[in-house]
Amino acid sequence: MAEVEMSSLPCVRCAAPAKLQCPKCIQLGLSRPASVFCTQECFKAAWSEHKSCHKPPQDAWLYCTKRGKSRSAQMPEFAWTGPLRPSPISPMRPIPAHIKKPDYYVLDGYPEEEQESRQQSSVPVRSGAVLEGIRAACVAGREVLDLAAAAARPGVTTDELDRIVHEAMLERGAYPSPYNYFNFPKSVCTSVNEVICHGIPDARELVNGDILNIDITAYLGGYHGDLNETVTVGDVDDEGKRLVKCAHDCLMTALEACRPGVRYRDVGDIITKHAQSCGFSVVRSYCGHGIGDLFHCAPNIPHYANNKAVGVMKEGHVFTIEPMINAGTWRDRTWPDGWTAVTDDGKRSAQFEHTVVLTKDGADILTKRLAASPPLWWE
Repeated sequence: MAEVEMSSLPCVRCAAPAKLQCPKCIQLGLSRPASVFCTQECFKAAWSEHKSCHKPPQDAWLYCTKRGKSRSAQMPEFAWTGPLRPSPISPMRPIPAHIKKPDYYVLDGYPEEEQESRQQSSVPVRSGAVLEGIRAACVAGREVLDLAAAAARPGVTTDELDRIVHEAMLERGAYPSPYNYFNFPKSVCTSVNEVICHGIPDARELVNGDILNIDITAYLGGYHGDLNETVTVGDVDDEGKRLVKCAHDCLMTALEACRPGVRYRDVGDIITKHAQSCGFSVVRSYCGHGIGDLFHCAPNIPHYANNKAVGVMKEGHVFTIEPMINAGTWRDRTWPDGWTAVTDDGKRSAQFEHTVVLTKDGADILTKRLAASPPLWWE
C-alpha cells in the first residue's frame, strides 16, 4: 500500500482519515477517493469487494496482448524498432446472427476445419459453383477495400477504418474473415509505416505522410476472398511513394508470369529480382497461400528468391500472391500483441495482394481493381 499525503480523504470502508492507497488502483490510474484506506486491516477487509473496481468496463479501450486473447490498461514494454507505438483498441464489434460464420468464430478463434484439412497438403482444383462463390467473395472484398481506402486520410483513426470495413461487410451479408481468426480482435488489418502486416486497428490517428496497408478478406457464402493495398495518406515523400510503387509492381510482375506448369518457387525469384532492382528487400516470414472455402491452405508461395516451395501451377488453382517489400532489412519482429509484424530496423514496408484463379492463359485476377476504385498515387 502507498501512503496518501492528503489525509483529508475518507477511508473507502470506514470513513476514517485515509493514509494508504491501493497500489493496483495507482497502476490503473483510478480515482483516488475510491481507492484509499485508513489501515492495512481496513484494506484487507474490503478487498473482496474493492478488487472488482480493477476490472475495466466492457466498453473500455485497452492494449491488445497475447495474440488477441487478453487486454491490458498499460502499454507493454518492448524494444520498439521505429517511431510507431500501439494505441488502445476498442471492444470487438458484434456480428449479427444471420451472417454465415466460419468455425473459428465459435471455437475460441481456432480454425479447426482449416488446420485439419487435406487442403493443407493438396491443392484443390476449383471450378463451377465453387469458383463462382470464391469470385463473389473477392468482389465483395474489393468493394469494401475501396471504401476503406477512400476514407484513409489524416485525422482518421484505423479503428474508424475497422468500423467502416465491419459495417460494409455486414451490409453485403459477408463475415470479415480476420475477425477472431486465432483471436485476431478486428475485422481488417491496418499496417502503418514500419508495420509489415497484421497491424491491429486502434485509436491512433493517421497523420500526413503515412503509408497504410489495408488488408481485407471477405467470407461470403462459405468462401473467402483476400486482397490488400498500400495507400498514401496526405503528402508522402518520394522514397515512400517509390516503395509503394515497387511493392505494387512486384505483385503485378509475378502475376504476369503465372502460367500452368510454372513452379511456385519461381514466384520468389521474380519478386526478389524486381525488389532488388529498386534497392529494396523482400520479407521472408510471410507468404502467399491457397484460399477458397478455407482462409489459408496449400499452396504456400514464398516471395523471396531461392525458396523451397513445392508444386507447380495448374489450371483451376486459386491462390494469393502478396509480397511485402521493405525499405531496409528484410528481417522482422513481432510486437507484444502477438500479431503486429514490424521491420527490424524501423524502416517502412509496403505490400499489395490479389487473389487469382489460374487459367490456361494465365492468372485471372478475382480481386482486380474497379473503374471506381480510388486511384493509387501514380494513377
